[in-house]
Amino acid sequence: MASARRPERDPTRPVYVISVAATLVEAHPRTLRIYEDEGLVCPARTPTNIRLYSEEDIRRILWIRHLTRDRGVNLAGVRTLFELEERLGKRILEALYDEGTREHGGDRESRAATAATPRPADDPEPSR
Repeated sequence: MASARRPERDPTRPVYVISVAATLVEAHPRTLRIYEDEGLVCPARTPTNIRLYSEEDIRRILWIRHLTRDRGVNLAGVRTLFELEERLGKRILEALYDEGTREHGGDRESRAATAATPRPADDPEPSR
């Protein structure tokens, strides 16, 4: 019996409605609308104006969530990072993610504790 070959998934193909996309990234659908309003993600639209998110959109939203929740970056900062990465053609966000997981061993609680620790104004780097 010949097995049917499954076509490879196209990560740019919009397939997820907003409720499914929100579930996948563990966010409220309103949050995804805010990201769209801020220009951080641009889902495709059906002829009846329903948002459809692709795998790439989901990955981008997960990056936004990581930067805002785990790294303390606001949405304007996220936009700047995305713009820089696009202009320079470098994987700035991956380096930032790797740096954060290396520094804190991937432990969210220690990241939150480090972020909450006040630093002296003349000390640009947190003491480790």
